[in-house]
Amino acid sequence: MTHPALDDGPIYLDYNATTPVDPGALQAALPYLGTHFGNPSSGHHFARAPREALDRARRQMSALLGAAPGEIVFTGGGSEADTLAIRGACAGDPRQIITLPTEHPAVLESCHSLRGDGFTVRLLPVDRRGRADPADLRTALEERPTALVSIAYGNSETGTLQPIAELAALSHAAGALFHTDAAQAAGKVALAVTALGVDLLTVVGHKMYAPKGVGALYVRSGTRMRPIIHGGGQESGLRAGTENVAFIAALGHAAELACHELPGSTARLATLRDLLQAELERRLPGRVHLNGHPTERLPGTLNVSIDGTTGRALLAAVPEIAAATGSACHEGVDAPSPVLTAMGLPEQRARAALRLSLGRWSTETEVRRGARLIARAALG
Repeated sequence: MTHPALDDGPIYLDYNATTPVDPGALQAALPYLGTHFGNPSSGHHFARAPREALDRARRQMSALLGAAPGEIVFTGGGSEADTLAIRGACAGDPRQIITLPTEHPAVLESCHSLRGDGFTVRLLPVDRRGRADPADLRTALEERPTALVSIAYGNSETGTLQPIAELAALSHAAGALFHTDAAQAAGKVALAVTALGVDLLTVVGHKMYAPKGVGALYVRSGTRMRPIIHGGGQESGLRAGTENVAFIAALGHAAELACHELPGSTARLATLRDLLQAELERRLPGRVHLNGHPTERLPGTLNVSIDGTTGRALLAAVPEIAAATGSACHEGVDAPSPVLTAMGLPEQRARAALRLSLGRWSTETEVRRGARLIARAALG
């Protein structure tokens, strides 16, 4: 199976930045860009098909997350979903917000924006593998009343997974809500919001083979929220504006496809990731260092530093590969990754980091060739 957008180009190892739109998701969107143009909030014939598309997509997304359809709010993307989760949940008496320094900028900046409303932001430390210690969260919760804890399920750079269920339980025991940004996890690992115990969970379309510009926020039934975009009563009053029916239909299709693929896709990606790491270590003995947790990590994410290199120079020397040195949100900035420095890695090792991320159309042949090209460039 191949994707036409990847034909005749470099080996694509940047799925964490964005994914090619699945052909089925594209086909799911097309009718609502043409024939079924109506406003789903209208009351006449032309609204029926768009409204049914929204309902279907809501069911498809809820099935992926183990949620109720009415708990899904569609947004214009992941940053909006994170902002809605954080600013929408933090109403009333200013209290503490707890997060990690390794979070996506959409989470960190949304938290910091609430300082103007009197909230305080506490950043918990992470260990050298990028994991938060539940004991640190317990201490922080005991020291000050907390409105919200926001910790991503899987880190976009290292792939490190957090103990979300344990962290959420601690938060609830202290009377705080819990949000997780699952942008990198949705469609890659099984997500069940009831088992995780989260109140809010972010999904991003373009990280799971739907178009850019669409996302979703799971909002547990009964969670008090306020909108951040005001206007009409769309999305249960939490997200004003006529819905992007075409992209939402594509997101729903992507969610349904992910349901069918799991857990086989998780195992396949983990096998390819481990092969890529093994091939690099074989070709560059003693020079390859894993950044992140060795086992508790996303199946398709490999972050490594190679001695004697910098990530930017190494990728520039291998145009046959499309990869990154860190998050796409920080790409092009000539500074060590904030994620890796928060983990306590030395500056030289952080500057040497490569983020190699795999996805639906990655193959064993690409992995072996990619490792060979990277090793050749590292050897000079």
